[in-house]
Amino acid sequence: MSDQHFDTLVLGSGPAGEGAAMKLAKGGQRVAMIERHREVGGGCTHWGTIPSKALRHNVRRLMEYNSSPLFREAGEPRHLSFPTMLRHARQVIEQQVGLRSRFYLRNDVPVRQGEARFLDAHTLELTGPDGRASRLSAEHFLIATGSRPYRPADVDFDHDRIRDSDQILELDHTPRSVIIYGAGVIGSEYASIFRGLGVKVDLINTRDRMLAFLDDEISDAISYHLREHGVLIRHREEYESIQADDAGVTLALKSGKRLRGDLLLWANGRTGNTDGMGLEALDIMPNSRGQIEVNEDFQTAQPHIYAVGDVIGYPSLASAAYDQGRYAATHMLEGDCDYRLAHDVPTGIYTIPEISSVGRTERELTDERVPYEVGHAFFKDLARAQISGQTVGMLKILFHAETLELLGIHCFGDQAAEIVHIGQAIMAQPAPGNTLRYFMNTTFNYPTMAEGYRVAALNGYNRVS
Repeated sequence: MSDQHFDTLVLGSGPAGEGAAMKLAKGGQRVAMIERHREVGGGCTHWGTIPSKALRHNVRRLMEYNSSPLFREAGEPRHLSFPTMLRHARQVIEQQVGLRSRFYLRNDVPVRQGEARFLDAHTLELTGPDGRASRLSAEHFLIATGSRPYRPADVDFDHDRIRDSDQILELDHTPRSVIIYGAGVIGSEYASIFRGLGVKVDLINTRDRMLAFLDDEISDAISYHLREHGVLIRHREEYESIQADDAGVTLALKSGKRLRGDLLLWANGRTGNTDGMGLEALDIMPNSRGQIEVNEDFQTAQPHIYAVGDVIGYPSLASAAYDQGRYAATHMLEGDCDYRLAHDVPTGIYTIPEISSVGRTERELTDERVPYEVGHAFFKDLARAQISGQTVGMLKILFHAETLELLGIHCFGDQAAEIVHIGQAIMAQPAPGNTLRYFMNTTFNYPTMAEGYRVAALNGYNRVS
């Protein structure tokens, strides 16, 4: 068993680990990346963000084609299978893996494949795919091992008709009906994907409303449009049992309902990948969901061991994870960090239509007794949306009724995750540049979706002027 010493060992090559490794390497450190899987990219690239968003994009294009009167003149509606869509998503995955592999090669960061376990506070044992073990030591460690779908013990995930959000990417057919248990971000996105392929979808929500962290108006909008597309949503339900056989799967709910489908997709919760790493012996105690507690600089109970990304829980976004990795790396290099990560992290949810928001919601502002007003721009009124045929949705601006300071940006509809960044940039400006007046006094290209900011700003200003 050989020993090798590095300045920093990074565990996990997803966005968080990659961001840290690149920052450390460019800062002159000798860094190695530890990855348990054969290819770099982490869950984001292989099982989460990239495949699901690539799937969603292709399904949306198919829906757009089939619903367009123009294309109906060219022929009948088309139908594509789930495996066909997956095959095209895998092409994106391959491109991402190739790109990210070159990052490590170009920056002289060796990638070591295997399972890592701490032997002591500065030493890892790495067991490779061939079963051979080696020892690696370092001054600092960064844990960015991500998360995996939560699996309750009484659900048989070995049965072919029960899948979690990782296993669904191995599906080799298009089911006639799908029961999705969990109406969070992942469940809602896959409800859109399957319904777009013409699959009957039952979406089971364990809570009172869908995506309750969103602004209520946006939450209501996505519920309405999923139902309009044919998704049956059932709120305040919990499973009693899940039984699968050769012909299908039966979900028994505590309310007494019994649902039958070809397939059940479990999309209810995530678990941090911390088991078997020997963290407890270092007084780093993951919680019941495998998540690690860190301070504001992403340090664990051992100050030289950092943790970032999904393994520390909220917000569990690839975008935030990358920035957390870079922040932690800066702290390692300099002992401090002269900047703080932005408090307002945008949320992107790739349902059909998609959702994105940044800042506070109406409910939060009401609870805080902040005098606010609302400006709307409905996509059906925007020329660009009329041209593209994507007229469902709206841009919503929340602002202080007296100072006009921007307090929240909420967008629902086509390109929402792109549109929100304009509002995010202005919100982040120091006063008085962060007010509604910016959008009222700025000339936007016409016709564009961005023009919605001017429309919404004028709509809101008319309420207070």
